[in-house]
Amino acid sequence: MTQIGDLVLNAAAHSVCVDGVTVPLTRAEFRILAALCESPGEVFTRSQLLDRLSDGGSIYERTLDRHINNVRKKIEPNPRDPQYVQTVYGVGYRVRRP
Repeated sequence: MTQIGDLVLNAAAHSVCVDGVTVPLTRAEFRILAALCESPGEVFTRSQLLDRLSDGGSIYERTLDRHINNVRKKIEPNPRDPQYVQTVYGVGYRVRRP
């Protein structure tokens, strides 16, 4: 289980809660968030994320950004100013440190 502020990701239960409220994520969204939460603060390039998520092609480079935007809409208090899933411009994405 990973906790970052009010965000709690439980990989074993395949669940995400924000401020005590369960947030429904698609399989792809959950996998992306779980991969980022494995190493809070570490920046992952798109290629690194795709390598971690590789399972025969369910997530493609073109859709990665869209999935991340969807995750933000679901977990962020203000998706335009993300507190959890952050973009490191020109590099990739990270989840902030707890």
